[in-house]
Amino acid sequence: MKIQRRAWMAAAVLGLSGVLIGCDVVDKAMTPGFKGLDITGSPWGKTLELTDQYGQRRSLSDFSGKVVMLYFGFVQCPDVCPTALTRASEVMKALGPDAKRVQLLFVTVDPERDTPEMLKEYMAAFDPSFLALTGSAADIRKAADEFKIYYKQVPTGGSYTMDHTASTYLFDAKGYLRIMLRHEQTADDYTSDIRKLLSENQP
Repeated sequence: MKIQRRAWMAAAVLGLSGVLIGCDVVDKAMTPGFKGLDITGSPWGKTLELTDQYGQRRSLSDFSGKVVMLYFGFVQCPDVCPTALTRASEVMKALGPDAKRVQLLFVTVDPERDTPEMLKEYMAAFDPSFLALTGSAADIRKAADEFKIYYKQVPTGGSYTMDHTASTYLFDAKGYLRIMLRHEQTADDYTSDIRKLLSENQP
């Protein structure tokens, strides 16, 4: 699968300006040294309202107090999405008891084929705590646009696959968008940044 990089390049620009635009939201100096791209203060993703694999309507506010890993993908993805979810599962194991303070959200970019039952099975194959989010084609497009996510159907014989952005977003425990991690980064990189965000919320 060809991994699209448009959102990553856009985020790099936002990251450079984040020192200014983020000052009224989160103090960027509070946790230096992230492995991913610090996009604190980004105006992206103010709203996310989709339905999980169990039929429950979900928004980011449902996960207040938790660090959220947000990833866009699809069930029939041959390699990139399984790699991303396997890495997320490794991260949860590495976090140990702190894993209960982290939530993985997988937003399908293929709602036409990714039924709730398929999403249930797919998430369970990686971690029972993972939630998959879906909705109408318009709902998914709105969510993707909120995060500058690129995705597109690509014909393959009598069917199709999906090209899509493969980055992961991290939200802190207060619900602020903080970090964008590249697909090429390691589980250790992801774990390190999540630990730093969790440490900010220590009493």
